[in-house]
Amino acid sequence: MSQISNNLFKKEQSLAYKMLIPTILILVIIAIYPLGQVVYTSFTNRVFAGVEETEFVGLDNYTSLFSLTIKELPKDKYAFEVLPREPKRYKELTTFSIFNKQYIIGSVHPNFIEAIINTIIFTFFAVFLETLFGFIIALVVNSKFIGRGVMRAIMLLPWAVITVVSARIWEWILFPSRIGFLNMFLSKLGIGNGQISFLTDSGLQLPSLIMVDVWKTTPFMALLILAGLQLVPNELYEAARVDGAGRVKQFFSITLPLLKPSLAVALIFRTLASLRVFGLFQVLVGQQRYSMSSYNYYQLIGNRAMGLASAISVVIFIIIFIFAVMYMKTLGVEDE
Repeated sequence: MSQISNNLFKKEQSLAYKMLIPTILILVIIAIYPLGQVVYTSFTNRVFAGVEETEFVGLDNYTSLFSLTIKELPKDKYAFEVLPREPKRYKELTTFSIFNKQYIIGSVHPNFIEAIINTIIFTFFAVFLETLFGFIIALVVNSKFIGRGVMRAIMLLPWAVITVVSARIWEWILFPSRIGFLNMFLSKLGIGNGQISFLTDSGLQLPSLIMVDVWKTTPFMALLILAGLQLVPNELYEAARVDGAGRVKQFFSITLPLLKPSLAVALIFRTLASLRVFGLFQVLVGQQRYSMSSYNYYQLIGNRAMGLASAISVVIFIIIFIFAVMYMKTLGVEDE
């Protein structure tokens, strides 16, 4: 009897592996092979749409992306006079002062370093605000009231709009004159002079981009959190009320712990999407301020540096992978 069971188990196992073969082949074709090609290209100096011979350059693309130098900047000299030009040309990234001496940080690709900083700041604040507002909206929509179905449909409208279209809408809203809706609205309230440059002022660019992303993507977060809320059994809340637990205690002892899997999925989805944000930066600020993806686009299309662009893609992939692992470890997704 035991021998028959073992044979049956082996046959089922063999059948399962055979049925997985088409899925594995599809993954290899549409994911693993292209990723491998990008990784390989990142070690070359390949030119996009060019006839130049491709050469293997090893880690040169990666070292140039992260090459930094710090030099003292005398008062009688300019940055370009201090920063090295050979073997690679360094450009000014930022300056700082210590003990009445001014120093300059140079980088071969300062825009890429700034793009990483921009993307991480954008991701942190956008995901935090989207999660906060999405949680509030989900709690409201999950309660019983007249017109709840209509409310759920309406709240998804911003998310349903294509990113490029919503970016163009906000480009008009943020127009730096009273033609722009936000400037007109603020001037009516006595705030500003109706000429606030939301998309050209370096101090307002990131907050404006975060605001647009929060408006567009909060419904998506609310939808994912709402799905998690509807899986929480009502019996638990009834038992908690019988035990004398108030709404706040119910939230922290029942709702939040049981929402952890749904919240983890929502956070991972939004963080990964925010780390590769492209459309908002490209449409609203162009080359004034880069995200990692928009800088990658510039290097590939504008500079035709396919090898360097591939290296940037690999760096983006690694950063996204690190964030995903951190979320899974922190929120305990593996244990669910």
